[in-house]
Amino acid sequence: MTRRFRLLLAIAAAPAAVLAQPPSPAWTQPALGARSAPIVESSGWRFRDLNRNGTLDPFEDWRRTPGARARDLVSRMTLEEKAGAMMHGTARIAGPMGMVGVGAAYDTAAARALIDGAKVSSMITRMGGDPTSLAAQGNALQEIAERTRLGIPVTISSDPRHHFQYVLGASAPTAQFSQWPEPLGLAATRDAALVRRFGDVARQEYRAVGIHMALSPQADLATEPRWSRINGTFGEDAALASRMVRAYVEGFQHHARGLDIAGVAVVVKHWVGYGAARDGWDSHSYYGSLATFPGGNLAYHTRAFVGAFEANVAGVMPTYSILDGATWRGKPLEPVGASFNRALLTDVLRGEFGFRGMVLTDWGVTNDCNARCRDGVPPGERPSFADVGGPWGVESLAKRARFVKAVAAGVDQFGGTEEASLLVEAVRAGELEETRLNASVQRVMALKFSLGLFENPYVNAEQATRVVGTDVFRAAGLDAQRRSLVLLENEGGVLPLKAPRRVYLIGVDSTAARAAGFTVVGDPAQADVAIARLSAPFETLHPGWVFGAMQHEGSLEFRAGTPAYDEFVRVSALVPTIAVVYLDRPAILTPVRTRARALLASFGVSDAALLAVLAGRASPQGKLPFELPSSMSAVEGQRSDVPYDSRAPLYPFGFGRRYRATDAAATRR
Repeated sequence: MTRRFRLLLAIAAAPAAVLAQPPSPAWTQPALGARSAPIVESSGWRFRDLNRNGTLDPFEDWRRTPGARARDLVSRMTLEEKAGAMMHGTARIAGPMGMVGVGAAYDTAAARALIDGAKVSSMITRMGGDPTSLAAQGNALQEIAERTRLGIPVTISSDPRHHFQYVLGASAPTAQFSQWPEPLGLAATRDAALVRRFGDVARQEYRAVGIHMALSPQADLATEPRWSRINGTFGEDAALASRMVRAYVEGFQHHARGLDIAGVAVVVKHWVGYGAARDGWDSHSYYGSLATFPGGNLAYHTRAFVGAFEANVAGVMPTYSILDGATWRGKPLEPVGASFNRALLTDVLRGEFGFRGMVLTDWGVTNDCNARCRDGVPPGERPSFADVGGPWGVESLAKRARFVKAVAAGVDQFGGTEEASLLVEAVRAGELEETRLNASVQRVMALKFSLGLFENPYVNAEQATRVVGTDVFRAAGLDAQRRSLVLLENEGGVLPLKAPRRVYLIGVDSTAARAAGFTVVGDPAQADVAIARLSAPFETLHPGWVFGAMQHEGSLEFRAGTPAYDEFVRVSALVPTIAVVYLDRPAILTPVRTRARALLASFGVSDAALLAVLAGRASPQGKLPFELPSSMSAVEGQRSDVPYDSRAPLYPFGFGRRYRATDAAATRR
């Protein structure tokens, strides 16, 4: 890395508040939201007196920079409050799934114990429901926080909410949010401005319901085609991923150079090499704890994060994975998960890439991995989140020692745990310096100040429904869905479909088809054409593990015995058939291509958006964000850390045809 590039990264990584802070006297009185804290005045300006001492303290003074306010606040915090601030917990919800945050209303007593008792002021929400309820429930958490000793507001985070695929622990229910393609689909458009627009829309919808932090995007590279988390990435090309990630961060954070008061703090993940998963097994699970680097390509994976650093991303989340066989500058890395790896977090992330923001671990990295975590549950039993842990490489350490090692490596905040007492014990035992905690807590608090939460953490619950899922936002999402479709085959110019259009449907809603002007028939012999929606194949090879039971693993080949695919095979022998395949992983499409007259790749598209493209009211514009292999032997022969290197791919990276709307002539892009 050149000295000039290092300097540019350092400038980009400077605290957003420093870059965005208006010069005196260009201040504007912010709106203050107070339910219990008094208001004090100074020099004609108004401030929240969060510690209720009747005077204006530096951390309460919005005229100061977030960094200065954070330093003052940390100087007033007890050791217990500092340790609590380094936990990123889970907003408890009433009901049987409340411990993992699934349900319709927060458990007030549990929230008070977490916020006022354990001193936790950052937490993930997985709550679904309507926008008004989400906003009101978030306000209830802030009221509890406002009554604490220092009135530190809660930072509420969320996994992605705007896409199609939902897997607990990787995404959250969409509720009434606008719906957009998966990140793979955004990458397929190759349009950074569209991605920035998505981020801006999502930002407004998040803030309307009181969500302040996006635990996304994935800058991971999809270099291992069997990997279970590919749908959340921007594909396997580092340059493309970096460009899309930068636009994503700029849209969410509401500023090209960092977070501003109207933004949502972005935590880019997972630093680094997660996508090189051994055999595609995901490192949420013990059996998938290794990412392998037979191509010696770790440096390539870091390039996907550069766009995030250029946009001054607020946070970085390390990967669970042990980077097996990876080296940096010729030196082998310690065989521990990235959250415990000082070389990856301090030497490379902060040292070489100049990152100055917050490092937040993935969920449960300090938890024990018990026998059920290692070996799975017996057949017939249901796996439980209580058995989930991810202390890869440090299993033999006591839990407190894991916290100490992670902090020493460069971690600022721990995801999915609230065991702050272990940090307190470590400091009192002389295993950590309290000054080291101060540095982390200052980063955590500076984000809250940059977001404006110390002035007003509340949202207008009634107004949330007028922001979330507006017609304009939904239309923008539908347009992105249409544009993200990739046309792979169009034999004889069958698309766009011409009248009369009697269709037989497989996996497509008949009401949506009729609304799009099609005549739906129940017998393929009566149809002009069939439309079949298929999904990439997968296997459930590890049903005894929580994530193994949910994630798509194993073979990418279509096989007989899958109802939708069997119906497609039957019908395609009777009538010209259009196949649309949802690719959460790069499926082997050989048997589909030989049977379909037209073939499209989807990365999250509604029936309405799809039918508009098939009818010629819009045109597919996407290009593949990864190559599509020709066989499983080619998949097994490729290197897990190297992009687009399978033998004789069926479709190469970047492939995509087009036809103009209402024009049957397809041309290769």
